[in-house]
Amino acid sequence: MSIQKDLALLERLCLTPGVPGREHRVRDLILAEIKGMFDSVSVDPMGSIIAIKKANPAKKVKGAEPKRVMLAAHMDQIGFLVSHVAKEGWVSLFPVGGFDTRNLFARTVTLCPDPNDAKKDLVGVLNPGGKPVHIASPEDRKKIPEVKEFIVDLGLPAEEVQKKVKIGDMVVLNAPVSYIGDHMVSQAMDNRVACWIAIEAVRKLKHHDCEVHCVFTVQEEVGLRGAIASAYTVKPHIGIGIDVTLAIDTPGTPAAEACSKLGEGAAITVADGASIGHFDLVEAFDALAQKHKIKAQRSILTAGGTDTAGLQRSTGGCQAITLSCPTRYIHTVTEMIHQGDIKACRDLLAAYLEDVK
Repeated sequence: MSIQKDLALLERLCLTPGVPGREHRVRDLILAEIKGMFDSVSVDPMGSIIAIKKANPAKKVKGAEPKRVMLAAHMDQIGFLVSHVAKEGWVSLFPVGGFDTRNLFARTVTLCPDPNDAKKDLVGVLNPGGKPVHIASPEDRKKIPEVKEFIVDLGLPAEEVQKKVKIGDMVVLNAPVSYIGDHMVSQAMDNRVACWIAIEAVRKLKHHDCEVHCVFTVQEEVGLRGAIASAYTVKPHIGIGIDVTLAIDTPGTPAAEACSKLGEGAAITVADGASIGHFDLVEAFDALAQKHKIKAQRSILTAGGTDTAGLQRSTGGCQAITLSCPTRYIHTVTEMIHQGDIKACRDLLAAYLEDVK
């Protein structure tokens, strides 16, 4: 399948493994991609990238510091760490991030003994233990296993598994990138979409009077940990969490619960389960979308949260908002976005950064 030129970076991001605490490969990819784009780039002790683009010096008012705008796009994806290696060679898992286990049956996975070296990766099959459907009882077939009941079968002799695999190794689900109509489908859209939006919005900037702190955060899926730590370094005046949000515009869900709709543009998040967007920022994003004719929609997510909550509550607090890309089937390997929506998010973010005084 041919790569869509302007989304080639997103393809590479989605297909690069990086679970909470094991973001090494995604971090290296981003560091290579943003080389030369920023005035300074550093990696903080937790592993988040902090890339700074200084304010336009010609607009600097003597004695006044420019507004610091922190963009938070988390690098990590949901996945697993090896929790046990049985003497027979079966591998058990500890989840890092929330899974609906109904989506885990009969999957292939990649087990990464070295987060820095893809050559050591192993491919396995993920399935729950127990009887196959042919001999399972009706009651067995109704049961939804817990993550602890799943095992990885590496198809290797037990002694070889014992040598190559250790507790703490990263495991991710496997799935390709596909283009379906105007949509793009992949694993790890949550939240490599945001990494793409942040990079491409900064690349698009023609001018800006604020100081942009573009932070690619770690460990969001296990409690917004990287964003909170980085916010203490940046001390932002304005925080913008960039993430996906639920698009439940499919059969079986009332329209009032859809949260967002694919193809209707960037989602300006009014509130979610962890934060309420700052009123002035919601209004500003909405006005800019109308001014620049960028497709956008307002959204409320009734449960769940993003890095925005971490930014909002750190270092005395800051004005904060979440800019979201509507996504169907979140936390599966078939996360679906509309190509127009992700580009609308990029354009709206760039417009806002150019507008901040």
